[in-house]
Amino acid sequence: MTVTDSVRSALEQTPELDKVESHLHPAGSYDVADHAVPTGREEIWRFTPLKRLRGLHADAEFMRSATSCTWNTPEGVRVEGVSGEEARSLRGISGLVPNTRWAARVLAEVPSSLLVDVPADTEVAEPIVVDLDGTDVTVTEGGHVALRFGAHSKAIVVLNHTGSSTVAAVVEVAVGDGADVTVVSIQDWADDAVHLSHHQARVGRDATYKHAAISFGGDLVRMDANVTYDGPGGSAELLGLYFADAGQHIEHRIFADHTAPRTKSHAVYKGALQGEKAHTVWVGNVLIRKVAEGIETYEENRNLVLTDGCQADSIPNLEIETGEIEGAGHASATARFDDNQLFYLQSRGVSEQEAQRLVVHGFFNDLIRQVGVPSIEQRLLTTVEAELAKNVLKDVGSLAAFGSDD
Repeated sequence: MTVTDSVRSALEQTPELDKVESHLHPAGSYDVADHAVPTGREEIWRFTPLKRLRGLHADAEFMRSATSCTWNTPEGVRVEGVSGEEARSLRGISGLVPNTRWAARVLAEVPSSLLVDVPADTEVAEPIVVDLDGTDVTVTEGGHVALRFGAHSKAIVVLNHTGSSTVAAVVEVAVGDGADVTVVSIQDWADDAVHLSHHQARVGRDATYKHAAISFGGDLVRMDANVTYDGPGGSAELLGLYFADAGQHIEHRIFADHTAPRTKSHAVYKGALQGEKAHTVWVGNVLIRKVAEGIETYEENRNLVLTDGCQADSIPNLEIETGEIEGAGHASATARFDDNQLFYLQSRGVSEQEAQRLVVHGFFNDLIRQVGVPSIEQRLLTTVEAELAKNVLKDVGSLAAFGSDD
C-alpha cells in the first residue's frame, strides 16, 4: 500500500523543493526498501537507544491493535476510522515523504486510518479529544492519523496517550488556507510504554497552526514535529513540555521547513529532568529555502536539571539559503536551580523545598499558559506537582545555572 497516484503527482510537480534536503532530514521515499534499518551511527538516530525500541525502528510486526481508541464528535465534524481506498487517499495529505524506515512501513502496511475532518468555514466550539489507551506492551503496532482542516476553519484536537503500549504512529495534519488550528499531543504513558511518532503538518496560505507536544510518561518516547508551508503568510507555533524521571528517555525533534515566502515559525520547548539516567534530547532545525524570502523564525529550548545523574542534550540548528529574511535565531540553555532565585525566596521566609517547587512551576507556567486549552493547562500544573513529589522535593541541593544563547 502506497500513497495515491494523485498525491505522488502533486509532489513530483513541486518545483525544486524536494531536491533540497536538510542535513538532519535525509531524502524521503515511500518505498520501504529504500530505507536501511538504522544502526545508531546515523545522525538522526545517534541519541536514540535503539535496543529499547522493541524493533519498531526495524521490522517488528505490526500486530493486532492493543490500544483502544475513543473520541467525541462535535457537531459538524467527522471523526471516524476508515479503511480501503479512503484510507489510502489520506496517505500524504501533509506532504509527508517518509525519511525513516518505520514511517514508510506505517504508510505502506497499516490498513486503516483515524480521520478527523473539519469542513471549511466551520468553527468547532469544544476540543476534539481522541483518547488512545494501551493495554498490552508486548504487542507492537502501527497507527496512522489524518487531521484535515478546511479553509477558514477553526478547531482544537487533543491526542491523549495513556496506558501500556509499544506503538509507531504517523500523524498527518493538513491546514487549509486561512484556518486556525491547534493540535495537542499528550504522552502520559505508563512507565513501560514505547512510543515512536512522526507529526507532519502542511500549513496553508495565511493559516495559523499551533502544535503542542507534552511528554511525561513512557520508558522511551521519541517524537518528530515537522511543518511545511503551502503558501505565503502561514504561521506555525511549535510548543513542547517534558519531564523525565529516572531511566526515562524522552526525545523531541522539530523541523520547520520554510517552503514559501513571508511565513513564520516559533518553537519553544521546555523540559525538566530528575533521577538517575534520566535523559532528554531536543533537536531543533529550521530550513529557510531560497524561495522563502521575508520569513521570521526563532527556536528555543530550555532544560532544568533537578538532580545529579541526568543528561540533557539540546541542539538547535539553522540552515539559511537566502539573506532576504526578517529574522532568524535560536537559543539553548541547560541549568540547575539558580542560587539567586532560591536565595531571594528563602530570604522572604520561604523554605528551601518550597522555593525549589516555586522555581520549577515558574519555569513551566508561561509555556503551559500558551497551550490555550484550560482543562489541559490545569492538568499539566497538577502533573508537574506530582512529578516534583517523586524526587526533587525530597533532597535537592542548589547549584549554579549555566547556559548559552545565540
